[in-house]
Amino acid sequence: MFERVLSILRDLPAGGTKPNADDPRVAASALLYHVMNADGVRQDVERERFKEILAETYSISGEELDALAAAGERADNEAIDLYAFTSVLKRHLDAEARKAFIGLMWEIVYADGELHELEDNTVWRVAELIGVERQDRIEARRKAAAEAPGARGTSSDE
Repeated sequence: MFERVLSILRDLPAGGTKPNADDPRVAASALLYHVMNADGVRQDVERERFKEILAETYSISGEELDALAAAGERADNEAIDLYAFTSVLKRHLDAEARKAFIGLMWEIVYADGELHELEDNTVWRVAELIGVERQDRIEARRKAAAEAPGARGTSSDE
């Protein structure tokens, strides 16, 4: 199933030659960047996981990867809310792909081994905005936590 979701994300249409927030890839990058910064501390391990996820999801590397990461960061820094990004993803992703995207967000949250309440809240808000049910969000969090050695922190969902 994960491969199917990755193929859906890979096949998302690019929004023209210059990346912008209406480009689903930039919207995804911006949300992943946003959750990485939610706790106010960006660690190298989180940044590495962020770039790994972009590279794996979109089969890109080098300058193309750096450009997408930078476009996501720029879009997030310029955004006034998450809706600009979540509305793009909701239009372009089916229900399974949206669930998988929440799983990717949890992977970034647990990259440093710790769940912070602001990260938890960010994933909750994104999941609500893209139509991912509470149980699916919890399941994705549990899976990501189980794969992160020594994961700490408690979700407000439980």
